Amino acid sequence: MALIEGFRIQNYRALRDVSLGCLYGQRRPPLTPLSVVIGANGVGKTTLFDAFGFVADCLATDVETACDMKQRGGFERLRSAGMAGPIEFEIYYRQTVNDRPITYQLAINTDRTGRPFVEKEILLQRRKGQKHGRPFPFLRLRDGKGRAWAGEENVGSDSDEEEDNTAQDVELTDLRQFGIATLGTLKEHPRIKKFRDFLKGWYLSYFTPDAARSIPSAGPQKHLNIHGDNIGNVVQYMEREHGERFKTILDRIARKIPGISNIDTHVTEDKRVLLRFADGRRFDPFYAQQMSDGTLKVFAYLLLLEDPDPAPFVCIEEPENGLYHKLLETLAREFRTHATGRKDGSQILVTTHQPYFVDALTPAEVWILEKGDGGFSTIRCAAEIETVKNMVEEGLPLGGLWYSDYLDAR
Repeated sequence: MALIEGFRIQNYRALRDVSLGCLYGQRRPPLTPLSVVIGANGVGKTTLFDAFGFVADCLATDVETACDMKQRGGFERLRSAGMAGPIEFEIYYRQTVNDRPITYQLAINTDRTGRPFVEKEILLQRRKGQKHGRPFPFLRLRDGKGRAWAGEENVGSDSDEEEDNTAQDVELTDLRQFGIATLGTLKEHPRIKKFRDFLKGWYLSYFTPDAARSIPSAGPQKHLNIHGDNIGNVVQYMEREHGERFKTILDRIARKIPGISNIDTHVTEDKRVLLRFADGRRFDPFYAQQMSDGTLKVFAYLLLLEDPDPAPFVCIEEPENGLYHKLLETLAREFRTHATGRKDGSQILVTTHQPYFVDALTPAEVWILEKGDGGFSTIRCAAEIETVKNMVEEGLPLGGLWYSDYLDAR
């Protein structure tokens, strides 16, 4: 499974310069398969969530469109207040555990007319067999011009003094599109394709129970969409294509949500699909429109985790909203089991306000976002706080320590 070991965000709203996990050249622990960001209101958790959404939207559309989507307000509202440089992202990841890590560097700035464009885009990787030293680029673009190295390996150097037969000069016609969006479609650039597909597969949950209560047109759909308004379609697909796995999902839901004995779909005469529940006591089932917000959310998350072809990277903002507090530790463990227990599982990033959710986590899984000097955010891992590590080792729950202010800046 692909795994982000570290990432850095610069000049994105309150995130003037924050890093999680390990980047190239650093000796820090990599991100865990399940990572959870905590903090008070207004410290930038939603901004962190949106930063990943922004990168995904840039790939799916273009940087100018992404700046205006989802009420972002344009590039100047996204760039950190008082900053003049570009918005920058760095992602350090492995396609599999045994693969050499890849660094992706991205800078987005404005041109003379004030329109955002891709100023810099670089992909770096060590050569096969190279255990030390700097990585070499296999994509290097600035202002839409540069070079791309074909094939699986770099056989030359990024120095102009050495010839390299695998290097190709590149010039993009649209500076608002990612270079990986174009070059990733070409078979001679398999590494660029793999990275583009990795980014393209990210799933950011904007699930709302009201959306899940909508009644979509009938028709099986393979994956849950970001709003969750196609739950019934996904259930149809699971029933048809993965009958045994769907039975397992129902058993899991029955164990986590007392009283639910059966879930299926019903297609109406006008070809709309209804999600139907039975509670074990009533002969007549009731529908998603009558379910509580919490029940629908738990069902949606479990359905997402049971996807036969899951997204490589999943972001979920505040999953605790509307959930009974005793379900939160269970949900945290479900996320971890999915992230660590499946070879094809997803890496999961969660933001939360809820100590009961944090009780199920380890210090290495928890990142504390705080407001620093000048109103910009800072972040640190709970595992870096020696007192907290020792207290958790003694058996004290991490969420309780957070509630008691042991995780706050001193």
